[in-house]
Amino acid sequence: MAGETILVVEDNPMNMELVSDILEAHGYQIMQAINGNDAISLVQEKTPDLILMDIQLPGLDGLTVTGIIKDNPDTRGILIIALTARAMQGDEEKARMAGCDGYISKPINTRTFPTTVRNLLDEKDPPA
Repeated sequence: MAGETILVVEDNPMNMELVSDILEAHGYQIMQAINGNDAISLVQEKTPDLILMDIQLPGLDGLTVTGIIKDNPDTRGILIIALTARAMQGDEEKARMAGCDGYISKPINTRTFPTTVRNLLDEKDPPA
């Protein structure tokens, strides 16, 4: 089932367009933020089902933004997936320690990315 709302937090316009286009083509509603402050504001306006969080953002980095969202009782249940080119040993662990629920490294595989997102959403809300 598509139709869920996904917030893509990404400061690179090409990456934002690619991720958004792929997910929209699979029926998801997309919200976009190019920095951490915009992401926090959007989450307070409309609660997304999933956040794809770039880690390296201008201003507040993605791990800080994740911590802010996870520390808020109203938003802590939102699924946050680190979507980052930082694929060094230990980066996934750092992302999870900051509150990320998963980790996808860039560049994304455009063929498997929609299935990965679907599986993450299904794990969050298993069918009855």
